[in-house]
Amino acid sequence: MEVEGELSPQSTSKEGGEVHRVCDDNEDSKGGGWTTFPFVTATVLGLSVAAGGWASNLIVFLITKFNVKTITATQINNIILGTNNLFPIAGAFIADSFFTSFSVVSTFSFISLLGMIMLALIATIHSLRPSPCSIGSLITCQAPSKFQYSVLYAALSLASLGLGGTRFTIATMGADQFNNPNDQGVFFNWYFLALYVANVFSFAAIIYIQDNVGWGLGFGICCIANGIGLGVFLLGKRLYKKVKPKGSPFLSIARVLVAAIWKRKISSEASRENDYYYGAGVLADSAPPTKSFRFLNCAALKIEEDKQFEGSYGNPWRLCTVKEVEDLKTLIKIMPLWSTGIFLSTPIGIFSSLTILQALTMDRHLGPHFKIPAASFLVFNLLATAISIFIIDRFILLKYKNLTGRTLTPIQRIGIGHIINIISLIGSALIERRRLGVVRAHSLTNQPGSEVPMSALWLVAPLSVIGIAEAFHFPGQVSLCYQEFPKSLRSTSTAMISLLIGIGYYLSTAVTDLVDKTTKWLPDDINQGRLDNMFWMLVVIGVVNFGYFITCAKFFVYQNQNVGK
Repeated sequence: MEVEGELSPQSTSKEGGEVHRVCDDNEDSKGGGWTTFPFVTATVLGLSVAAGGWASNLIVFLITKFNVKTITATQINNIILGTNNLFPIAGAFIADSFFTSFSVVSTFSFISLLGMIMLALIATIHSLRPSPCSIGSLITCQAPSKFQYSVLYAALSLASLGLGGTRFTIATMGADQFNNPNDQGVFFNWYFLALYVANVFSFAAIIYIQDNVGWGLGFGICCIANGIGLGVFLLGKRLYKKVKPKGSPFLSIARVLVAAIWKRKISSEASRENDYYYGAGVLADSAPPTKSFRFLNCAALKIEEDKQFEGSYGNPWRLCTVKEVEDLKTLIKIMPLWSTGIFLSTPIGIFSSLTILQALTMDRHLGPHFKIPAASFLVFNLLATAISIFIIDRFILLKYKNLTGRTLTPIQRIGIGHIINIISLIGSALIERRRLGVVRAHSLTNQPGSEVPMSALWLVAPLSVIGIAEAFHFPGQVSLCYQEFPKSLRSTSTAMISLLIGIGYYLSTAVTDLVDKTTKWLPDDINQGRLDNMFWMLVVIGVVNFGYFITCAKFFVYQNQNVGK
């Protein structure tokens, strides 16, 4: 596939002690393109298999191998999950500010490998774990020693740090290999496909090996997958397009805010183009600041107090460039659209946990001898997403372009995801109503632990539908942020999706806790509750959020004019 479009030349300059980006035609013309795609995709697969293998079954490992009490294990797991969603922001910040994406991914991949090795050693060497005992007698079990806890926390910290530093930084690096927004959108489709395929393998194969064969072998496979991913990534070093860091992007944002506050009493309405500061060596007849968020324009307005002795302008906290002001405006404009994803992720988090509770009460048998673990039903969601991403990329997008002459924009994809997500929640509410009807028909309301004579395969339908929704909106959100965020925040832009998921995860916990305290919908025995009302509440949240999304999308204007072409 040919890569269309070229990056415009830029220059390297120093202002106020900060190094600004830097990429010239000579640098970006070397490497990149679809030649790098197999290396990046193989790396994503390897690292994601390793991450899924240790993170998805952590609670069971803590309870069965470290004699950790159930509630404590859940708390540790929640902390790790939260950390996994916050570290990508730190990794992206490092890639944007100090080192190249290649350096960040390779370094944190190695850190992740160290964590995998430590977990494999913990699972293999008996002295690194407390003496085993049955789950039913956890109160009398030997607690882990301080040394054993220290080794465990060190391993988990390395694994989590490695995951955070690679997951979305490599997405940015992969997209950086292309100049055309459509090619970048295609890459993000395949990135998410690789991510979901790897997670399906981890949920299905590695968890089975850990539970039924041995934890040492399970973590050993994670080590091998991580090592292969790192090795393949390094093999493609000479092919990658190198994009150097641009200095701290957040420092630039802070300077604009400080300068705007400092000059808040100065009016910029009657200012001319040459009254603004465009940077050292930049012509004064460049485009003036836009009229949106006009109060920020004064940050780039030159006044007499800004001049130094030799007549130059050198205090970046008093005077910013027009580009820095416009970058902050771009960020402000996209944040409302970005925030709609939080209230999209929140119902998905609640839906996943409630689905597991439903599955625990239903008939999960496949044939006379095999019973599907309740948590493994989430594999259907991952499979649906992976298959849908492939179908969308290979067929739907091509068909849409043939019919209309245009491609689906990221906002259109996100909007389709919103609609399908609401449909899946409606389906879940109807299935739960049917399940409660079966409970009442068989007088199982006051029989905790009893199996409801209704196949748990009913849950596959809403899980699959919500997987289709994710195939639309998650790649759409990543593509939108990557294309519309300022160039100085490219790595941070893709990591913002991780932040969105993290906030949605914590918010789903808060919503569930609030409903539990204010209603009787969520008792310990869900056969006595009203999970259907919970799902209908999520439908209402989804509809309101979709209205908010439509409003934000109506007023949003793409910065990149090639989007949708």
